[in-house]
Order: sequence, then structure tokens, then C-alpha cells
Amino acid sequence: MFSVKELVESVPLTSLPSNYIFGNTESNRHCLLMEPEETVPIIDFSLLTSHDPHQRSKTITQLGNACLNWGFFMVINHGVAETLRDEMVRETESFFDLRGEEKKQYAGKKLFDPIRCGTSFNANVDKTLLWRDYLKIHVHPHFNAPAKPSGFSKVLQEYCEKTREMANELLRGISESLGLEERYINEKLGVESSESHQLFVANMYPPCPQPELAMGLPPHSDHGLLTILMQNGIQGLQVMHKGKWVLINPLPNSFLVNTGDHMKILTNGKYKSVLHRAVVNNKATRISIGTAHGPPLDTLVSPAKELVADDAGQTYLGITYRNYLELQQSKSLSGKSCLDRLRFSM
Repeated sequence: MFSVKELVESVPLTSLPSNYIFGNTESNRHCLLMEPEETVPIIDFSLLTSHDPHQRSKTITQLGNACLNWGFFMVINHGVAETLRDEMVRETESFFDLRGEEKKQYAGKKLFDPIRCGTSFNANVDKTLLWRDYLKIHVHPHFNAPAKPSGFSKVLQEYCEKTREMANELLRGISESLGLEERYINEKLGVESSESHQLFVANMYPPCPQPELAMGLPPHSDHGLLTILMQNGIQGLQVMHKGKWVLINPLPNSFLVNTGDHMKILTNGKYKSVLHRAVVNNKATRISIGTAHGPPLDTLVSPAKELVADDAGQTYLGITYRNYLELQQSKSLSGKSCLDRLRFSM
């Protein structure tokens, strides 16, 4: 089956197909239960970009605390028009609603194919399939977009430009929160260069007949420095915080941002790349739209020497962004398995 959406629409499902059951023991099922909601930190983007030094300094401190304690935060007053966000969701829904043969031209097999759509994470090696269809587009340094729907390309380009600007500003604030120069991260890693990397990822999670047995995305951390996420109003994102899964309920018109594995490498482990997952439901289709922001593909990312304490030493080996993506895509999505392979042996 090319997609979960096709599976759901082909026959009425009253039970979950066995190849989608995410563990069949009672303990594994218990792991899928959600913990009570808890609010993630909120960053007011307008204060981060304020000309008032006191307001900006206060917001930078809040941003640093969010990266240190959560690795996740909500961004409000970001300046991205609500109409653009809504259009991006609608165009994404329209893409997933295309006929199967129209989407199959983008069923790429290679990691760096400009446009790829498919199902699960890595269906060739996944022992259990994920209840998820996806669309992945490399949108920077070279912009790509599917030919259909007809309005998709224009909306995508504007949306990705806006999120790229937001990511660059957040990274300036994060640099300062670390006691570094404002443009340290952006200049050291070439994030604002013409070759920086941005990946657009849209996920569709159709209604599931037995959501307690399935998984949209298993616990994992993201590659890159930052991921900027929005969704269509249906809950399903959970974040690991203090050993518990927290269901995220975003404020209206807000973005969710998480720091990725390369932020953890760069900060020598000071800032988190937090585990998160996507659970599914039996009532409504959930759509999430993320943009992953990283350096140029051939940039070596290693701990900043300014953040390596003499007594503690370097925690992570350096690796190019390209090689890290290849490492992650070569296996099933599983926790922080890629990041753990880069830890120095003590």
C-alpha cells in the first residue's frame, strides 16, 4: 500500500492491520498512554526583535531556559500572517488528496531527491509501519515544489521564506543566550548563507481504528538546529519532559519550535534535542507541517570550542550535516540512536 490514506479509503477498517501494531505486549501498550497536559515555555517573538534592550535581554534569557530545560517552546507574535498559515495547511491537504498515481511520481527512493512522498519513515527497514503519510521537499538552497496542486508552489515558497527568517532570528537569540556573539551560530555554520539547508516536511495521520496500538511517529529527536512546526488544530504531538510524555496544546496562531540534534552537538550537550512523538486518534485527520533548519549539507558540525569546558572535554564527535542525515535515514526512526553514536567514549 502506497499510503495509509489509501488503505483507510479502500476498505472499512474495524481493526488495525498487524503490520501497524506498535508492539503487542501489555507493557508496550501502556507506553502509548498519554500523560496530562503541561504547558511548554512561551517566547514572544516581537520582544525578541524589540529595540528595547531590556525586553530583548529578558526574552533571550527565557529562550535560553527553554532550550536548556525543555528543548521545546511556543512562539507567539511571530509576524507570519494567519492567512498564510491557513493557506499552507489547505494546500498540503490538497496535495494529500491528489490521486495516488499523481503522487507516485514523487515516490522517491533517495534521501536527497528534491521531492519525496510516501508512508511510514523508512518502509524498507521499518519492522512495524507507522500510521503516517508524508511529503518531504528540499526547499533551500534550491527551491522545489510539486506541480500540483496549482497553488501549492507559491504558498510554499512564501511560507518557507517566513519560517527561515524566523529561524535565523531565533538562532541569534540562542547564540546570545549561550554567552556568544549574536551571529555566532549563523556565521559559524553558514545558516544565513545561500547554501543553508531547509527541509519542508508535511505529515498526514488519518483516523485510526485502534489508535492505542498504532504510532504516527515513534519517540525521536530531530536532525538540524531548529524545527518550526504548526498543525491543523488536531492534537497528537507529545514531548518527553522530566520522564513523562506531555501532550502539546498550542496556543492559536502559534508555532512550536524544538532544538535539534545539531544544536545539542554544537552546544556540547548543554541544550537539549528532546524526544517527541506523534500519537494518532480515531476521529479526525491530523496534519502537521514542519520546516527543519540546518547548515549547508557539507558543513562539519562539532562542539563550539567556547562551550567545551577544560575539565569536561568534548562530548560529541563532529560530523557533516549530510552524513548525519544519511545515517538517520539508513535505519528505522528510534530515539536518539544517531546522536548516541557520536558520543565520545569515556
